[in-house]
Amino acid sequence: MSRDLSTGLGFDAHRFAAPDRHRPLWLACLQWNDGTPGIEGDSDGDVAVHALIDALLSAAHLGDIGTLFGLGPQSKGAGMHGAEMLCSTSAYLHEHGWSLMNASVMVVAQRPHLSPRRDQAQAAMTEALGAPVSLTATTTDGLGFTGHGEGIAAMATTLVSRLPRS
Repeated sequence: MSRDLSTGLGFDAHRFAAPDRHRPLWLACLQWNDGTPGIEGDSDGDVAVHALIDALLSAAHLGDIGTLFGLGPQSKGAGMHGAEMLCSTSAYLHEHGWSLMNASVMVVAQRPHLSPRRDQAQAAMTEALGAPVSLTATTTDGLGFTGHGEGIAAMATTLVSRLPRS
């Protein structure tokens, strides 16, 4: 494989927010209004986006989401929505000589059901990054915190290419 190509892997998991927190659920750059509670987090808690950012930064050897956005309620990423974070990450990759070729994200959750909005979510992530993003979903058949309905996890893989030098 050429040194001009690199793959990255990312993972993220968050628990659902307590019902009294009244946080909306953001997942794969979309707000979900199906009764699924929102996610705890400093940003909008979009685990699909967070896993994708880690995969992008990993592929370009640029650290992880904490490296780019910081940690905690006073961080650069606090209060940001997923699409904004993806746009910022894409620009950061370009500044460092890399471009996304494609990405795949897998959401692990009992809810929400992604299939009714999969195309819309893929389009939103693709638009934010300017490259194709594929979205899949699975459950853990009742095992672990995602299987017990306590939260959502996501994994992502990316392929990036080095930009031509000018």
